[in-house]
Amino acid sequence: MEIKLDDLTGPEVAALIGEHLQSMALHSPPESMHALNLEGLKKPEVSFWSAWEQGELVGCGALKELDDRHAEIKSMRTSSSHLRKGVAKQILGHIIEEAKQRGYLRLSLETGSMEAFEPARRLYESVGFQYCEPFSDYIEDRNSVFMTMEL
Repeated sequence: MEIKLDDLTGPEVAALIGEHLQSMALHSPPESMHALNLEGLKKPEVSFWSAWEQGELVGCGALKELDDRHAEIKSMRTSSSHLRKGVAKQILGHIIEEAKQRGYLRLSLETGSMEAFEPARRLYESVGFQYCEPFSDYIEDRNSVFMTMEL
């Protein structure tokens, strides 16, 4: 698998982000949906990676700088045709290593509290993320869980 920094201009990436947003809308009420659209992912404080296997997009993930010591994981998504193949774990590992190289001391994320998000929560727990209070601009929300890890 090749994980590369992506400028979000390719049609495959646009389609995967569209799929991600549709899925979030299916499982989260609008006020609890914190996924970034293409424009949000293109902001200077966000780095976005796409993962490819034999020329096919298999997943993506992003890192948003909150300050010089703290970053947030955004837009983790595996292509529906590549679920349960370890794609998300490899992308997550790449993002964690990048965060360490950049000198961040803490990495956090928000994900859904509903059953549909259980695989994501298990993945984050498996690499050392722990549940925490809302961070940055987030507020307490029964539809969200917040997780963090010290790097």
